[in-house]
Amino acid sequence: MAVRIFDTDPDSRPKPRRQFADDYAFRFRSGMQRSGKPISLSKWRVTTGDREVADVVAHHLGGKAEEWETSKEDYLEVLTSANAVQIVIDGPQAIRDRLILWGRNGPIHECDGVYFLSPEEDAGKECGCPSLLAERKAAARSSRGPAPHTSVTFRLAECYDLGLGTFSSTSWDFLPDLHNVRNELERIGGKVLCELSLELVKYTTEAGRNVEYRKPVIRDLTLV
Repeated sequence: MAVRIFDTDPDSRPKPRRQFADDYAFRFRSGMQRSGKPISLSKWRVTTGDREVADVVAHHLGGKAEEWETSKEDYLEVLTSANAVQIVIDGPQAIRDRLILWGRNGPIHECDGVYFLSPEEDAGKECGCPSLLAERKAAARSSRGPAPHTSVTFRLAECYDLGLGTFSSTSWDFLPDLHNVRNELERIGGKVLCELSLELVKYTTEAGRNVEYRKPVIRDLTLV
């Protein structure tokens, strides 16, 4: 017979171990919501639905596991002290990139920049997006065209057996970098060790305004 202490104190009942529906053990994030507003981070934020995974991440990357408000499976977050981590990527199939315009109930336009990827009846047809990158960005800013939706699946080099993690981005800056990484992965033809970091970017606009932000970068690919 099992103990029944949590029947008398249900608030202390341990949360069930939860996994992502897509089998990822954790997610890397470069931003968060604060007071209802999105903010970018200088250090990696990791979310998960597994207490053991959160504790391992905190041990290796700093920070501590805490619950955050979400309706998704990854109810634990770790605000790490790391802005760069060593990861292992298993070939070009670990990278996914596409352009998506979202509607209220999901994607209303999904393409590769030239041809539709979905819905199935439109896949392979020309999507009608502008050819110039500047025009694509302008259309996306005005919600008339799709924006990048890229992701990379990987394992942490320091704790390889922790499971698969993922990082997703809607950054236009990350898109060409990820394109080059995919080409390099195809050339190398195997698992690679590399660095995933948040790189500081600073510049001054023509109007004299100073701009500063962090962008995700993958570099130093080495066959393992």
